[in-house]
Amino acid sequence: MYANGESTVNVERRWIYEHSQWPIKVPEHAWIRELNHESWAIHEAARDCDVIHVQSAQALAFSRFVRHPTVLTLHGPHEPKLSEFYAYYPDTYYVCISGAQCTQESMPKMRTIHHGIDPGQYRFVENKQRYLSFIGRIAPIKGTHLAIEVAKRTGIPLKIAGDVQPMYREYFERKIKPQVDGKLVEYVGLADLNAKNELLGNSLAMLFPIQWDEPFGLVMVEAMACGTPVLAMPGGSVPEVVRDGASGYICRTVREMARRVETLDISPATVRKYVEQNFSIARMVGNYLTLYEEALGSAGSRQVA
Repeated sequence: MYANGESTVNVERRWIYEHSQWPIKVPEHAWIRELNHESWAIHEAARDCDVIHVQSAQALAFSRFVRHPTVLTLHGPHEPKLSEFYAYYPDTYYVCISGAQCTQESMPKMRTIHHGIDPGQYRFVENKQRYLSFIGRIAPIKGTHLAIEVAKRTGIPLKIAGDVQPMYREYFERKIKPQVDGKLVEYVGLADLNAKNELLGNSLAMLFPIQWDEPFGLVMVEAMACGTPVLAMPGGSVPEVVRDGASGYICRTVREMARRVETLDISPATVRKYVEQNFSIARMVGNYLTLYEEALGSAGSRQVA
């Protein structure tokens, strides 16, 4: 695993930068560091590994200089310029994180592998408290303002957690902050894993009123792992993640979402079981191992790294 020195993943780790550069302060400086890290990592990996799995388009560019099978996981939304770039690398194995994401691309070697989580890191809560939760970037496409409308319609308090990025500061100041009164609407700032467990685990439902094609939406699965159903608006991956009556409901309007809040009838145990069966790390890892073996077989390599 090529990461930074702060990584705690329990495998052999290699790094040249000791600390993460998040949050990014100067994009140009971050770009230089990323290119340096990726070129070094691929050069190193080519000496010891059979398959090289990268996580960004920039890293893919360095695959030209090695003969190993390369895998790229697509994490972001569809961008035509990126698709044009990917066309120069037809031998790469591309992994979409949702089927919806795959439908927007046309590379010859593509498949969908959904994200997985370790359910053991999430605290299952059977008895919920009377409030709703929202976790995500505070941005128009995430529908934070719509979550507030649901709280207003139902009279059930809403707790909001998430980052306010500079480009969305005006949105926050104009549409969100005036609604925050500490009673019906509360903004709690950023949420680490412990805070997510507390916020998601105790809430009646997590609201996910997105206004764009979500590539995956990991927070939906995190909420479900806590036994908390997700009420989401359709877009991108949502129909693949939310199953009506099993892990939440897909709602097309604020009115429908408010109605679902008031008539929720899914047991927390059912929601938790849904995640364990469909979005576990074990399932995700198994799918990636199958891909690596296929890539190695095509390349005639001897063993799986």
